[in-house]
Amino acid sequence: MIRELARQLNRSLSIGHKTIEKRLVMSPMAFIGNIAFRELVSIYGGYGLLFSEMCSAKRIPRENRHTSSYFKWRDEECPHLVCQIFGADPDIMAEAARRIEQEGFFGVDINFGCSDGSICRQNCGVAVLKTPDLATRIVAAVRKAVSIPLFVKFRLGWKDDPQPSREIAQRFEDAGADALTFHPRIAPDRRVRPPKWEYIGAVKQSVSIPVFGNGNVFDQHDCAIMLQSTGCDGVAIGRIAIARPWVFAEWTENFKPGPQIFLESALQLARLLETHYDSTKAFRRFKRFAFYFAANFQFGHTLYTRISNAHDMTAAKDVLHAFFDTTPEMVQRPNMNFFS
Repeated sequence: MIRELARQLNRSLSIGHKTIEKRLVMSPMAFIGNIAFRELVSIYGGYGLLFSEMCSAKRIPRENRHTSSYFKWRDEECPHLVCQIFGADPDIMAEAARRIEQEGFFGVDINFGCSDGSICRQNCGVAVLKTPDLATRIVAAVRKAVSIPLFVKFRLGWKDDPQPSREIAQRFEDAGADALTFHPRIAPDRRVRPPKWEYIGAVKQSVSIPVFGNGNVFDQHDCAIMLQSTGCDGVAIGRIAIARPWVFAEWTENFKPGPQIFLESALQLARLLETHYDSTKAFRRFKRFAFYFAANFQFGHTLYTRISNAHDMTAAKDVLHAFFDTTPEMVQRPNMNFFS
């Protein structure tokens, strides 16, 4: 099963006029998919694409990449990096996409999936799906503005019915989208119930462009079942990639992590965060990472609580060293108390 999964994930895939060599990609993650975390993932490799944090389209045209907390990247990652934007105005979204293309990104991704209240109150993220005509106009405006691959990430919407998702997927394709990432949960459901993977299959059957499945893929078995049962072209993973940043290499390149990789990767991320951010911003991002990282351990709540209560990054590193002084008891699948 493992070898067959690697074979499937290592097939190239055309997206617009470009090609990726692997079909396992990092899902866009607010506050987590930052420049430092992406650099950590890049050290291990094994991915097809990386996605940026969600960036406000209003800010991008005038944003300084060297001082911005979100619109920030390394030049060497651009050939494999897609910048995700959110907004509700087609012209503003198009202007942001032009800047992204000028900077040399692989592609641009439109966020119609975020269900956070602060985003939905701006009529952005998944809230845009309440007005399918507006969502379609946004996709068409961005398509007209740029030639780089155009992705759309979207949720099931606001009711448990796959038919509207099939219809909006077709409209996105007709408007010029090159690929879709579909998360089959209704918008109000943050992660209470499992995603309905069969709806991914319904979306895939309704379009001819690539569809990436997303939602509750936590191990190789999950990944294989999603590919087999839905017919999706690739898989976008989020939470498991935070907990285990080497997972792309593990699933696609048969990378075998050693016992020290947990401590080493956490310390490496701390160092990278301190390289790219000031001490306050770095530590805030590390604490967010630590919440998911703690899902790897039987007593992860102890680790997370101690890191969360630490005064700064130095103290957090001390917590890590103390926790790994004795070999912690691992869990095969992540503790869902941290993944909910």
